[in-house]
Amino acid sequence: MTEIAQDIGRRISRSYMDWTLLGAASVLVLFGLVTMNSFVESNYFFEKQVIWFFVALVVFFVTSYIDWSFLKRTNVLVTLFSGMILVLGVLLATTTAIKGAKSWISLGLFSIQPTDIAKVLLILILAKYFSRRHIEIANIRHIIISGIYAFVLFALVAMQPDFGSAVIIAAVWLGMVLVSGISKKHLAILFAVGALCFGLLWNFGFQEYQKARIVSFIHPMSDIQNTGYNAFQSTIAVGSGGAVGKGIGYGTQSKLKFLPEYQTDFVFAAFAEEWGFVGVVLFFGAFGTLIWRIIANARRGAGNFEILFGLGLSILFMAHFFINVGMNIGLLPVTGITLPFASYGGSHLITSFFALGLLVSMRRYMRSAHKEETKREFLGI
Repeated sequence: MTEIAQDIGRRISRSYMDWTLLGAASVLVLFGLVTMNSFVESNYFFEKQVIWFFVALVVFFVTSYIDWSFLKRTNVLVTLFSGMILVLGVLLATTTAIKGAKSWISLGLFSIQPTDIAKVLLILILAKYFSRRHIEIANIRHIIISGIYAFVLFALVAMQPDFGSAVIIAAVWLGMVLVSGISKKHLAILFAVGALCFGLLWNFGFQEYQKARIVSFIHPMSDIQNTGYNAFQSTIAVGSGGAVGKGIGYGTQSKLKFLPEYQTDFVFAAFAEEWGFVGVVLFFGAFGTLIWRIIANARRGAGNFEILFGLGLSILFMAHFFINVGMNIGLLPVTGITLPFASYGGSHLITSFFALGLLVSMRRYMRSAHKEETKREFLGI
C-alpha cells in the first residue's frame, strides 16, 4: 500500500496541475456568485453563472491536458489572427447593437463576445513576435510592427464601440512591449509625439462640445445626475460597506437597484458594500495569489514564447482589475470593463479559464533541456 501511495504521489507531482492557481480563480468566481445571489428569490444571473462556472472548469482541465505547441507556428497564429479580424469586421457590418455596442454574436441559446478571445490571441501573437526577436529587440521597428498588430484590433473594437476593451488591448500591447526589453527611449519618443498631437488637437482641432465630452468621460463625477450617476452610486456602495460590510445579501445599493449593473461592471462595489474592508482585503489577496501563480508558471516556461505568454496573461488580468476597481471607486472613467472571474458573463469566464489552462499546458509539455537553454538566451546570462 505504501508503494501504491508513493506512486500516486509521484504521478500527482508530475501532473503540473497548479491547484493554487485554480483555487484562487475559483475563489474569485465564488465571491462574484455570492454577490449576485439575492437569497430571497430566483436569480437569473446567479443561476446562469453557476452553469458557466462548471463549463469553464471543464474547459480549463481539457485545455491543460492538450499539447498546444502548434500555436508557436507563425502560420497558425497568422491564420487565427486574420480570422479574428474577419470576425470583428463581420460583427461591425452585420450585427445589431446591444446596449449601444456591436460586441456580441448571438448563437441562439447564448451569445459570445469575440473581443475576449481577441485579447488572448493578441497575447499569443505578440509573444511569438517578441520571442523571435529578443536579440535585436531594441530596434524601433519592433515597436511599430507590434503596434500595428494591436492597433488593428484596437480600431475594430473601438468602432463597435467598446472603448473599455480597446483600452485593455492597448494596455496589453504596452505591457508586453515593456517586459520584452524594447528600448524605453524609443517608446518615450512615441508617447511624446502622441501627447503633442493630442495637445494640438485640444487647442486647435476640437470643438467646445467635443472638449466637454472628453472632460465628462475623464471626470464622470462632475455630472452625477447624468453621465456620472453610475460612478456616484458605486462610490456610495463602496463607502457604505465600512469595516465589515452590511452582510451578505443586505447590500441596499445593489439589491434595491440604485447601483446599476451590479452583477457585471459594478460587482466590486456591490461586493465591497456587503463584505466591507475585510472582504476587499480577502478579494485582493485572492487576486494577488492568482497573479503570483501566473507569473510563477511563466518563469518556468520552456522558452521565450511561454514566458512572454504568461507575463502577457498577467498584464491582461491586472489591466482588467485595476481599471474595473478604479471606475468602481470613482478614480477612472466608467468603461464597461469586467472584473476578472467575478463579473457575470460566460464568454469572459470561459475565455479566462481557457487561458489559464493554456498556461498550465505550456508548463506540462515543456522540455527541461530546452527550458534552461532558452532562459539563458532570453535573460542574457
